[in-house]
Amino acid sequence: MHGVPGDLRSEFPVFEHVSYLNAGSVGPTPRAAGEAAIAEVRAQADGALVGVAQFERQLELAGQLRERAAGLLGADTGEVALTGATTYGVNAVIGGMELGPGDEVLTSDEEHPGLLAPLAAARERRGITVRVVPFSEIAGEAGPSTRLIACSHVSWHTGRVADTAALAAAGPPVLLDGAQGLGAVAFDVAALGCEFYAASGQKWLCGPIGSGYLYVRSDQVGELSPIAPGYGSLEDPKRALELDLKEGATRFDGGFPPSHQSAWALASMDVLAAAGNERVLARGPELAARFAENLAGRGHTVAPRGASTLVSWETGDPEAESKRLAANGFVVRHLPGTPYVRASVGAWSTEEELERLATSAS
Repeated sequence: MHGVPGDLRSEFPVFEHVSYLNAGSVGPTPRAAGEAAIAEVRAQADGALVGVAQFERQLELAGQLRERAAGLLGADTGEVALTGATTYGVNAVIGGMELGPGDEVLTSDEEHPGLLAPLAAARERRGITVRVVPFSEIAGEAGPSTRLIACSHVSWHTGRVADTAALAAAGPPVLLDGAQGLGAVAFDVAALGCEFYAASGQKWLCGPIGSGYLYVRSDQVGELSPIAPGYGSLEDPKRALELDLKEGATRFDGGFPPSHQSAWALASMDVLAAAGNERVLARGPELAARFAENLAGRGHTVAPRGASTLVSWETGDPEAESKRLAANGFVVRHLPGTPYVRASVGAWSTEEELERLATSAS
């Protein structure tokens, strides 16, 4: 078992108050990240950073953020777009493909609304077919009319991990919802074999809400049309009506990230890197596996899961149970429409608090 890397836990003020186990929704904020964001806002509010200088600062930090995100994904910098959320990336792919009547998108029965809503919109507006199959069977369900497989890398319901090798071998392009993957489990996109990977910045990377990343494999950049092209999408903004797009995935950016958001995201990445990214990515799943075993040993029905950071277990009234646990100092979440309460276990978690949670669960 990897111990808590360095002083990682002490970087997060939230742990001075509660046992925070909900990074699968929003990650804890490092103290350094808050300070970095405040410094950027103060520079603007005080007039030290205005006009062209402010715009150039945004571009500078955005460039650094793109490079750092590419390193975490195992991608080239030109294959990464900066988005506002996982869902923006999903929309960029589904909306950017030339899909229409007769085209099928295959998805699973464990998907987040952030993936399902874009599929529903494409079905309503463009006449595509959306077919839902069991998460564990999706790779084998691709057929002649399947134009895209869109599913989670890690299921937000159960913590199961997709068989990405089978998905890559299925034939159609693959879009992975990486909201519970990036920053939580070790991978690189080349090994996954997917064409597209949409991920969040505010969950396991502890960045701000409104941050996200989209990987578009280099050979697929020209296959998508930007759904919201703007100034930053253009190679030469002076010839905007010619729609001369930038070469790489930058053309899919969701606008210019505010400098305070980029500073926050970069500072959070620094905190995790200082603890050792490999150790962080190893410890979370290891702790989660032990916690799941502990729960099962106490008679709880734990959802089938994989080597991830999420542990879900059944209870009679999940919402009431999550509230009861919150009153006892544990921040977990219930999953509406399921029998589950879910704990998000990070490298910052401790064996002691997970033992207490297992004891407190009912």
